[in-house]
Amino acid sequence: MAVRHLVDPESWAAFEALREHVPIGPGSDVPLSVRREMYEQVMAEAAPPVDDPRVAWHDDVVDAGPPVPVRIYRPVGPDADGACIVHVHGGGMVVGSVRTDHAACTELCARHRAVVISVDYRLAPEHPYPAAVDDVSAVLRHVRAGGVDGVDPELVVLRGESAGGGLALGAALRARDRGEALPAALVAIYPMVDDRNETPSSRAVDDIGVWDRAHNVEAWSLYLGGREADAYAAPARAERLDGLPPLYLDVGTCDLFHDEVVDLAERVARDGGQVELHVWEGAFHGSEGIAYAAPLSTRIRATREQALAQALRPAPVDTLGG
Repeated sequence: MAVRHLVDPESWAAFEALREHVPIGPGSDVPLSVRREMYEQVMAEAAPPVDDPRVAWHDDVVDAGPPVPVRIYRPVGPDADGACIVHVHGGGMVVGSVRTDHAACTELCARHRAVVISVDYRLAPEHPYPAAVDDVSAVLRHVRAGGVDGVDPELVVLRGESAGGGLALGAALRARDRGEALPAALVAIYPMVDDRNETPSSRAVDDIGVWDRAHNVEAWSLYLGGREADAYAAPARAERLDGLPPLYLDVGTCDLFHDEVVDLAERVARDGGQVELHVWEGAFHGSEGIAYAAPLSTRIRATREQALAQALRPAPVDTLGG
């Protein structure tokens, strides 16, 4: 089923312009090493690296079993209050790195005056499940235990995009089940949460060129490496979704993850959780980054950043009564 005609016209025009000089949507016949290089190139075109005087960054390692590389961004100046974003990049668990999200993390740090810890988790198929979620869990435990100078362990938001959103949810479910400290909030942006690929949207989206069905089927196969998926690999399989921190979700109507994200939000709400869901008409997977200047993209980012700001620094509750 074709869905391309349902895409926001201005977002599609920007995508077509980018595709003229940057190859997007490589198929499975292209070696994974080449696709990783292409992804780095696409991300560099969409968001060129910037040096922001408001931000200082350095690479580090969280030594928690297998060492987990991280890139830490700190706001420059005296007004930092210890708020922290643990960021998990996208890429289907098979591509991506702290480098591909460097510009985004720099902007997050500058905008929110928060420490940003970007997790360079291990990629499949070299490191199949549970390596990636192990790495995210290890960093979350480290930060929540007070392991990062200048971070208030009570002001930690776990944020992930696409595969990173699924990994953030998987790590949170694991922390809940193990009785470990949870983040103050979860921000999962069009998260990748269901390995079964059986929803109507997962079957319909096969003609966009950005994370279509073939990409998703292949990525899950590489990530699972023949293992059975559980709730920490694919959070849509969780039998219960209670006990999670406040959750922000968003997804586009032309994203193959649409149905699984909407279903997840509904299940969290039924289980008594606090969830904020935004469904963007005409948005495809990652369109707000590819079509950065489109009005739809501006609305998506503004809504998302407002929710993140509230998660990092919740408004005080008036307990005096009337």
